[in-house]
Amino acid sequence: MRVVQVIPSVGDSFYCENCLRDVGLVSALRKQGHEVLMLPMYLPVDLDEDEPSVQTPIFFGGINVYLQQKSAFFRKTPRWIDRLFDSPALLRWVGRKSNMTRASDLGRMTISMLQGREGRQAKELNRLVNWLGAQDNKPDVVLLSNVLLAGLAGSIRKTLGVPVLCMLQDEDGFLDVLTEPYSTRSWEMLTQLAGDIDAFIAVSSYYADVMRHRLQLVADRVHVVYPGISLGGYRRVQGAPEVPTIGFLSRMCFNKGLDTLVDTFINLKRNDKLSNAQLRIAGGRTAGDRDFINQIRQKLGDSGFIDDVEFLQDFDNNARIDFVRTLSVLSVPERQPVACGLYVLEALAAGVPVVEPARGAFPELLEMTGGGVLYEPDNTSALSAALEKLLLDRDYARQLGQQAREAVFAKFDVDQTAAKIARICDGVIQQFQRG
Repeated sequence: MRVVQVIPSVGDSFYCENCLRDVGLVSALRKQGHEVLMLPMYLPVDLDEDEPSVQTPIFFGGINVYLQQKSAFFRKTPRWIDRLFDSPALLRWVGRKSNMTRASDLGRMTISMLQGREGRQAKELNRLVNWLGAQDNKPDVVLLSNVLLAGLAGSIRKTLGVPVLCMLQDEDGFLDVLTEPYSTRSWEMLTQLAGDIDAFIAVSSYYADVMRHRLQLVADRVHVVYPGISLGGYRRVQGAPEVPTIGFLSRMCFNKGLDTLVDTFINLKRNDKLSNAQLRIAGGRTAGDRDFINQIRQKLGDSGFIDDVEFLQDFDNNARIDFVRTLSVLSVPERQPVACGLYVLEALAAGVPVVEPARGAFPELLEMTGGGVLYEPDNTSALSAALEKLLLDRDYARQLGQQAREAVFAKFDVDQTAAKIARICDGVIQQFQRG
């Protein structure tokens, strides 16, 4: 198949599950012989070194999208001016300044993007569709990374005459925190725009049910395909560290519960049996997270345990594999239900058990892998007890990690994910061609 994958990038400043999922899927589809064109939106997509380079322009560059939202002047500027603002270096710099946009601006911009050719970024949409239409090989199908891109679907479908599929992962978390009336209006618009999309692919059964309800979709329009990871770097088995070590792998922010884990770590350190425990934190941050992280550092300093905590800078693929191998257990105490939790799969692939709140997709993932312990959400005592058991009972932790590793290798290989998505695409293409 000839596939176009539209990927909205958040840049390279923090661990983004959607970006990792998209890039891994593109790579796996290519290895299986499909022609996949990856179109980045907003910010450059930074690929791992072994990923083949594909020369495509950036569409809906983050600066141009913002300027067109704020001023009618920039909705009419010639391309040579827009191209200046689409400089990859400039966009990467802006991507690290995520706190520049107010919540009300995000709401207005979301509505505008969903309006498609009626929105303030219509010039960007026309450019994308015209560029695709001018390519030598028309795609057989277009994959949108998430439902926030639904405003593109109608124009793509009509102009190119190909079906459009949409991935689903954690969009509700963004939409629900928009200020009103933008949150309600966005959901209403998405319910209507869903008719422009031929099929949806959710990353878990939990999230498929959520979005069927939120978008008022009939059951058979939403497929479930669990995201996979590239397992090549996890082939080598490594034993647990001698020093009890807790790990955190995600964006270092409030929503991911990093402060909860730090508070729990401080309490565990006061247990004589775990006085030598360590905490390792990876996953990056944005400019808006700086004050939050400084507060955490201050708390660790006041507790006297700052020297037992390490904040790591690197979180590319190789760095993440090396990181999880140093852990006894991984925990990301998410404050809200999540659609998947890719970091869970990365830890389990290395034989490292996890401790996660019993909500969202976590019960589903741990039932499939047997790789960890669930605790009552927002209950720090329960989180502490679960971590303590895995840190002190090394045989139990080793047993969970071993069976989870086997399950991940059997069920969550990205090549399996790509093959399933390819089959869904093929079925949709055939149905589309039949009319």
